Amino acid sequence: MITRICHTLAALALTASTAAAAQCGNTSAGFNAWKSAFAQEAAAAGVGPRGQQALAAAQYSQGTINADRKQTGVRYSLSEFMRIRGTDAIARIGKQKKNANPNFYAGLERNYGVPAGILLAIHGMESGFGNTFGKYRVISSIATVAYDCRRSAFFTDHLLAALRMVDNGWLDPNAIGAAHGEVGHTQFLPGNVIRYGQDGNGDGRVDLYNVTDAMASTANFLRQKGWQPGQPYQEGTPNFRVLNEWNAATVYQQAIALTAAQIDG
Repeated sequence: MITRICHTLAALALTASTAAAAQCGNTSAGFNAWKSAFAQEAAAAGVGPRGQQALAAAQYSQGTINADRKQTGVRYSLSEFMRIRGTDAIARIGKQKKNANPNFYAGLERNYGVPAGILLAIHGMESGFGNTFGKYRVISSIATVAYDCRRSAFFTDHLLAALRMVDNGWLDPNAIGAAHGEVGHTQFLPGNVIRYGQDGNGDGRVDLYNVTDAMASTANFLRQKGWQPGQPYQEGTPNFRVLNEWNAATVYQQAIALTAAQIDG
């Protein structure tokens, strides 16, 4: 299934690139005109009626732009970062979740090679174990950054992926996520859902708001990025380097590894 989806995404990107590009902008003034033009690109890329309706309903997200402009990178020390992110609580809750459902996490490790501690540390760091998915409408947020001239090259394919997810019933058109359109328990961008998403519960959908799908998808992402089953993951190891694929901030990677060790210990 994943191979087929990858080919679909590649076809979407290729088809969209051959259409006349919608005109990007840096203010809300041209957003509606851009949506009309982009709708033609989306149709040429195979986006169907539900995806088109979601695009038409999208609104310019000033909150997304404000968040995007304020990004400065992570500048905390490791100890400060772990205190701010509450990793002691994440480790405690993560261990409880692992002990409450050991067969589930053991199954994920058998299938993908990624231990429970890593998955639970990411789950806790990204969404507080599903307690906070964000406050922005996913389609509006990702359409806004796809329209914005600063980010359109990166986010256009993610917007096409999100619209196809709506078409496929993988994403509610009114779903709430993070500022740049990240979705679900572990905050995947839509293109990564298409590339790495797994139907963990066997219902025929990849739904990152379902914890089973989210955990399987996260494990698959790490495995596809080079995770080595049964090997250590602390700083200096090949598996630690794989965490850079998840988040480029070193303190984030360190916090995941240290919190995971507490959960797995």
